[in-house]
Amino acid sequence: MTVIDFGEPPSNRSRVLKVSCLITAMCVMLTLVLPTGFAVRGPGPTEDTLGEQSVVVDGEKQLVPLVEIANADTYPASGELLLTTVSVGGGPVSDIYPLDVLEAWASTRRTVIPQEAVFRQGFTREQQQEESAAEMASSQELAVAAALKELNVPFTSTLKVAGTTKDSPAVDLVETGDVLTTLNGKDITDHTQLLELLSAITPGASVDLGITRDGKASTVTVTTTEAQNEDGTPRAALGILVTNSYEFPMDVTIQIEDIGGPSAGMMFALAIIDLLTPADELAGHTVAGTGTMDADGTVGPIGGIVQKMYGSSRDGARWFLAPADNCDEVVGNIPSGLRVIRVATLSEALAAITAVGEDSATDLPTCASNTNP
Repeated sequence: MTVIDFGEPPSNRSRVLKVSCLITAMCVMLTLVLPTGFAVRGPGPTEDTLGEQSVVVDGEKQLVPLVEIANADTYPASGELLLTTVSVGGGPVSDIYPLDVLEAWASTRRTVIPQEAVFRQGFTREQQQEESAAEMASSQELAVAAALKELNVPFTSTLKVAGTTKDSPAVDLVETGDVLTTLNGKDITDHTQLLELLSAITPGASVDLGITRDGKASTVTVTTTEAQNEDGTPRAALGILVTNSYEFPMDVTIQIEDIGGPSAGMMFALAIIDLLTPADELAGHTVAGTGTMDADGTVGPIGGIVQKMYGSSRDGARWFLAPADNCDEVVGNIPSGLRVIRVATLSEALAAITAVGEDSATDLPTCASNTNP
């Protein structure tokens, strides 16, 4: 008979150690398959605002001009004006897992940020898309207004009441749909002009607000409250939510699908100007860029500029228009071969693409003297 020695039976300590290791391994595996609270931004697609876009018309895909202008003389344009986008994962859009986060952290082209920095808390994917689409529609209208103002083409702007804030002094004095016409006897036609007038008024002072309701003009007296300008200085406030309504002398149609948000405003405005002017500003060059657009021509900051620069470089752009307020993010993050031009207004952006077309853009302002390769 053969005797086999299996050794001493496992001790309680050994059993506990093995169970602990098993539980730890299971916990590690579990954390790798659970969604994180992060969002990841990467380079998205670009679209040529002077080119064509594939859209669904009557149930069929068709190529149509991305920017089309009717009831006005237009001119051919060469080159490309690329609007830029960011591909975002996380929140209501998709789940981001730990391995996705690790991969993004190791990449220069992608950024990891908290979900709440990108998505509104409690918003569904559908609500997020609706808000993004509304911002896109607003940016298109503002782009038309800014472009026509840059070209000195007259149009009608009307400031309307969209509602009142909580505890507003204007409650019961104005109604949604009222047209605001004057402030202390001075004409007002847009939001920027209204803020400029309020900045010169001491908070708490009473003002005479001219309104038109159902075609009838009247004046109401509103006791102002205090708010702050963007630079932190105090100004008077009416507690009224307003929206601009425009009537343009031409029909501008912007057709674009699956892209939302306000950051394409500047590139839309540049495309409109290029199409309405005989000069061929780009002369065959490709320029990408990003920035919101106010009706007065102010270029505003956007999110994801690093990803947008990499997307531009990937798609053949050698020049990139960056909002001045995004310069801190630009410095040190420019892809090799891409030259960045800092712009704060539509006038500066127009001068920049004209200089690119004339091959004289090397001396234009950048975010820092050492940022361009």
